Amino acid sequence: MSLKTKLVLAITGLVFLVTGVLSVVYVSRLLQAVVQQSYDTNVLGAEQIRYALRLALEAGLKDQQVNPNDQVQLRQLAATAVRESTALSAVVKSVVTYSPTVYDISIGDNNNRALLTTGIGGNDQLLPPRTSYLQLRDSNAIELLKAVYGPSAQVYDVVLPLERNDQPFATVRVGVRTTLLRAVFEPLVKPALTLMGLGLATALVVAFFLGNLALRPMEELNMQLDYWSPVAEEQPSEETEGDTVVRVANKIERIGQRMRNVEEVFSALKENLDQVLGNLQDGILLFTGDGRAVLISDAVNRFLHVDRNELLGLHAREIFDRTTILGRTIREAWDARVTLVQEEIVTESGNRIEVSLDFIHDDPTRQGLGALLTLHDTESVEVIESELELSRRMAAIGRLTSGVGHEVKNPINAIVVHLELLKTKLGNAAGPANRHLDVIDSEIHRLDRVVQTLVDFSRPVEVKLVEYDLRYAVSDVATLAEAEMSTKHVKLTCSLPNYPLVAKVDVDLLKQAVLNVVQNGAQAMPDGGRLDVILLEDGKSAVIQVEDEGGGIAEELRERIFDLYFTTKKGGSGIGLAMTYRILQLHHGSIDVQSELGRGSVFQLRIPLSSTDRGRRHPQPTVMESVKGLEG
Repeated sequence: MSLKTKLVLAITGLVFLVTGVLSVVYVSRLLQAVVQQSYDTNVLGAEQIRYALRLALEAGLKDQQVNPNDQVQLRQLAATAVRESTALSAVVKSVVTYSPTVYDISIGDNNNRALLTTGIGGNDQLLPPRTSYLQLRDSNAIELLKAVYGPSAQVYDVVLPLERNDQPFATVRVGVRTTLLRAVFEPLVKPALTLMGLGLATALVVAFFLGNLALRPMEELNMQLDYWSPVAEEQPSEETEGDTVVRVANKIERIGQRMRNVEEVFSALKENLDQVLGNLQDGILLFTGDGRAVLISDAVNRFLHVDRNELLGLHAREIFDRTTILGRTIREAWDARVTLVQEEIVTESGNRIEVSLDFIHDDPTRQGLGALLTLHDTESVEVIESELELSRRMAAIGRLTSGVGHEVKNPINAIVVHLELLKTKLGNAAGPANRHLDVIDSEIHRLDRVVQTLVDFSRPVEVKLVEYDLRYAVSDVATLAEAEMSTKHVKLTCSLPNYPLVAKVDVDLLKQAVLNVVQNGAQAMPDGGRLDVILLEDGKSAVIQVEDEGGGIAEELRERIFDLYFTTKKGGSGIGLAMTYRILQLHHGSIDVQSELGRGSVFQLRIPLSSTDRGRRHPQPTVMESVKGLEG
């Protein structure tokens, strides 16, 4: 069966369904209207009969002597008055004659016996029990259809009571037969059925024309798809001779498959390119022939301080501002179409940047295809070289201390043993020499502690990395340092983001590193002050920032603060910051310090975030929330 035939049948069936539903609704509403109209007419007739009955009873019982307790006498007088009233008979006859749905009319006493009836059974007989016409009137459409067109005819009563002295005395019953309702309803429903037939016939014609009209654009679409399909691609013979829609669907499927293949290749290339650009330290911007940025590396943010996503699609004139040295240099070269080769500039903040700008041309036509801009941070290279040099020095110190500790430890142990033997031999006879022996013993033990520290620092550390939320580590350090901070009149505040920052760390080592920096900041403020510990996200890394209000660090001393045993504090060991530096190296992180004399110092501990956490959580702004404020 072709799609055209299916479409014609579907439209025809839909129109048939809609027309049929509307017709059934119309017929049911019409039947309900007929029943309601019959009810209203018959109630009006019953009201007229009840009024005539009241007048007949009043006239018949007017001059009669009636014993109220004699119900038999009272019924006989009432029956005589009802049956002899010509006015009542005329009203009953009128209602039966002019109401097309009335089957019979009965007037019954309070014992349900007929005082007057036009039905079968005659007077003084028990009236047959019948269903109230109100129940028929309030039925739904299906129940109405069953009652009116059912296999057996039924009679429903419209009942109006007549009371005497607030007591039931008689009832007026108007019987309505369903066959009579059907006779009234059928002349009205025939036009509806005729209209339904015309609607269904019209639906068939409309469906046929709509099917052809709806499929007409398919031929044009088929021709367009032939234009976009490869010439060498041969179509199967059954597809060429098949239905138009089938041919179009198959062609779209083939084109879609080719597009999916191209998209997969493009996605793979884009992922590889993004990975390469993400690992680059240099800022790279690729521009099209009309000067709009289409490819930007993540490192550009460090140079322009603008997110790469905000720069994509912008023109070079919109990205670089002439008010800055970097922007003016690039704009002048761009407007003059001059190539820059590692042009070194010094920015307003004192940073040295090498700028390279190369315009790409089509060799045969010399038509401009685009431009490639590279930004290289020379200071970053120097910092990396400095960190490598520091790492080499730390490694050399480690090797040296390991050897020295091993060579010195044994003689110290021997000296301690012989010193104890000497004390034992001298006993109480030594006298004044004991004081000198105690000094020697104390200094030997101090030397042993120094050597042991060297050995511990150079010993390989077993790092147990686990996925951990850095917020808990920083919060634990703040809680641990509470007592010490309060004794030094230092107000410690800890600010954390409202979302997890998960990294693979050795929790104990990391806490020790942060605690060393916190204690160092507190010691830099002997008169008290404010110490802020802030955890924030910076790209693919988490940064633990410790800010103090101490006296600051002189510029000539900053390069040495991470050297082992270097300290400027009285009684300091010079081990804490060196140990912190080593712990961050074990976590593939880094530590940076910014300081200004008289203003304080800022230490930044940078730790790489877990790759699974970065993929699971969408980037969002860092919102800080105060966790703990400790006042001394």
